[in-house]
Amino acid sequence: MPAHPRIKDPWGLIQVFTGNGKGKTTAALGTAIRAVALGKKVAIVYFDKGGAHYSERKVLRARFPEIEFVATGLDRIDPVTGRFRFGVIPEDITEAERGFAHAREFVTGGAYDLVVLDEINTTITLGMLVAAPVATLLREKPRHVEVICTGRTAPDELKEIADLVTDMAIVKHYFYHGVPAREGLDY
Repeated sequence: MPAHPRIKDPWGLIQVFTGNGKGKTTAALGTAIRAVALGKKVAIVYFDKGGAHYSERKVLRARFPEIEFVATGLDRIDPVTGRFRFGVIPEDITEAERGFAHAREFVTGGAYDLVVLDEINTTITLGMLVAAPVATLLREKPRHVEVICTGRTAPDELKEIADLVTDMAIVKHYFYHGVPAREGLDY
């Protein structure tokens, strides 16, 4: 088997965490913490995750100031009913574009060793972003920058250029038995 073209520097690969199973963001956050432990600079762009419902952001702010993150997207949880809003409205697209501008800055700016593009796969699949510019950014990124793309239904364009693709599959999930998403465990 021939050596991987980027084997000279172990940093700078592209990872995709996808599938309908739980754990894509969690795996990316674990990798981010490992990188920080080595003194690496990390940035995260949360796509389509507006609102203050995501518990990990509290600990990132308090205990990992070396991880810069930007949350984009509208709050999809109705504050009155607690229901999730499905579908895409124009403001969702505007927020996705704002997130991609941050992603471009983080990936190409030279300040970060690892950039997590959380939920970018789903953002593309839902039509809030087009896959081609994201794939171009990944292909043209600086050699040393590692990128992790998360979200269900990763587009083929991203899977083809990725060095690692992990498909998280549901074998069994409590959600289908009436247990709602749980704060601190699922978000």
